[in-house]
Amino acid sequence: MADGTFAVLTLALGLFDMTQNHCPNEGCLAKNTVDSHLSFSAAETYFQEDPYGQEFYIRHDTSLAHGPFQTIYGLSVTDDQDVWFGVGHAYTMPLFEGAYMQLHAMPGVYFQGDGVDLGGLIEFRSGIELGYEARNGLRVGLGYDHRSNAGIYESNMGLETVMLRVSIPTN
Repeated sequence: MADGTFAVLTLALGLFDMTQNHCPNEGCLAKNTVDSHLSFSAAETYFQEDPYGQEFYIRHDTSLAHGPFQTIYGLSVTDDQDVWFGVGHAYTMPLFEGAYMQLHAMPGVYFQGDGVDLGGLIEFRSGIELGYEARNGLRVGLGYDHRSNAGIYESNMGLETVMLRVSIPTN
């Protein structure tokens, strides 16, 4: 699933939700307000399926959404001083009794420090998180994502991340 599958799932599930729940009511991509969160993640990165290093990731899931697509932005730094920053969208689906699944897709920029050469400045990050949201809005989740340049450069090496995320409500 390290080839953009999560980005496609984000779009497909979000579009289905949009047609079922948003188009008949307020409009397919109408602006709406959702719960916002500030997230902190500790992560292990993997390169070519081997453990590579550690990453700290901070992400803001804003209160702005268009239909089911929530605007998000994030910043990550690895222990090799690689930096990635991106802006995109998340789609969150409630599962049962506080459990949720969230998919995200974010284009961004990657500044290589002493770490992995991902092929170029533009790198896309997409992934999935499964977690639990308490009544007070605090979330704890386990996430997996993939970063690569989607073949826009000659070299398209990918970097996977497995993370534990804690999300604090900000609204």
